[in-house]
Amino acid sequence: MPRERLRPVDLAREHGLSTQAIRNYEEAGILPPAARTPHGYRTYTPVHREALRAFLALIPGHGHQTATSIMREVNGGAVEEALRLIDESHAQLLDDRRTLLAVERALRDLTAEDKPAVSQERPGGVTFIGPLARRLGIRPATLRKWERAGLVDPRRDPQTGYRVYTAADVRDARLAHQLRRGGYLLEQIAPLLAQVRSAGGIAPLEATLRDWQARLTARGRAMLAGAAGLDAYLSHPGRPGAVPED
Repeated sequence: MPRERLRPVDLAREHGLSTQAIRNYEEAGILPPAARTPHGYRTYTPVHREALRAFLALIPGHGHQTATSIMREVNGGAVEEALRLIDESHAQLLDDRRTLLAVERALRDLTAEDKPAVSQERPGGVTFIGPLARRLGIRPATLRKWERAGLVDPRRDPQTGYRVYTAADVRDARLAHQLRRGGYLLEQIAPLLAQVRSAGGIAPLEATLRDWQARLTARGRAMLAGAAGLDAYLSHPGRPGAVPED
């Protein structure tokens, strides 16, 4: 029985794509090479349709670049390498979930702690490096290191030159301390603190954290859909490198 032949437009219409996109996907290795008619026209088969479905299913969970790499590896016969790329995406998602959990815990700890003792602060709610370091249980040198990394940004007293930490600086130092205790690197903490500063405090971040959680959930579900699409392609007997059934 002859194989079903499909034109580029047949594949394109199913997903609202252009025929040029289909040709580009083939040239990029996302789709297996197409056969040609005696007049040079591309002809596709159901295996190309399944490859396209798999690729488009992979994009929401893994991103265009990784999805492209996965399909190239599969079409090149390197299924194990494709699965390794998928594992890396799942590992990144898990790491992002752990980061979110650490941030949520750090923020809860900040809101639960009592305010610093008035005796350690100057009028106006500011404090110096020594009292702040003692309160956090760290060395002043650590605070200076955090300052160089952009985690805290105390101003200088114009008369003495001493570092002066405002309430916002203390908040940033406390959050940095919580995240450092959770094993996070300074370069991972700095972007979060920048977001806290731009939001004007911790409270406005609640909506951001909810959105972050929603995006992680959507990404996880998209990975499930992508896995189903790729599994269907891997199971297709016409796939390049597929082992024929007995």
